[in-house]
Amino acid sequence: MKVLGIDTATMMGSIGLIDDEGVIAEYSLNIRATHSERLMPAIGRLLKDSGIMPRDIDGFAVSIGPGSFTGLRIGLATVKGFAMGCNKPVAAVSTLEALAFNLAYAEYLICPILDARKNEVYAALFKSDGKGGMKRLVQDMAIDMQTFLREYDEDIIFLGDAVDIYREKILDMFKDRAHFAPKNKNMPSGVSVAELGLKRLRDGKAADPSGLAPFYIRRSEAEINLEKKSLALGG
Repeated sequence: MKVLGIDTATMMGSIGLIDDEGVIAEYSLNIRATHSERLMPAIGRLLKDSGIMPRDIDGFAVSIGPGSFTGLRIGLATVKGFAMGCNKPVAAVSTLEALAFNLAYAEYLICPILDARKNEVYAALFKSDGKGGMKRLVQDMAIDMQTFLREYDEDIIFLGDAVDIYREKILDMFKDRAHFAPKNKNMPSGVSVAELGLKRLRDGKAADPSGLAPFYIRRSEAEINLEKKSLALGG
């Protein structure tokens, strides 16, 4: 079964193509260009280099958030178009789960953290089952790093784009119980999205493409400002 996984939740765009044998191809790009500019050309290049047509793909997987509001919308719209156009199933994958899956065999608790701004992180917590799978311990949330995970006294390995921002605070909180993933594991991977998506599709957990929606956790600034204007006008 061939599955194409797409992640556009952060500035790093990543596309991964896998089948039952393993990874066919992965393409990642971390530059200051919008996903709307680079996503479709990147998919076209990956498929061409792999010798695969869109109709040859058996299913799609997409990172639904949390993450960049604009990036998530672009990724979802792209996958919806492919899935509905090719009449193929699609799986929705948490961005934080896909990020944690980069360390699926870690001996410590796995804590993916992405910068949510406003002095908060998007975070969750997982534990490896030792077999390449993970158990979720904490649901995805937006939270102040200072109040996160205080009840855990185990060693934790952190990964994600918020690590560099909060490294000193993490070390201050967790001391020698804090560990950090290698730099090359700090961004969501299209292959991780595809692998988690493949499992969901095999488990019969395909999502309705037309109903796919981003998982933002919190509202955008535009929505908040619109509500404030409406209240000010008595709406």
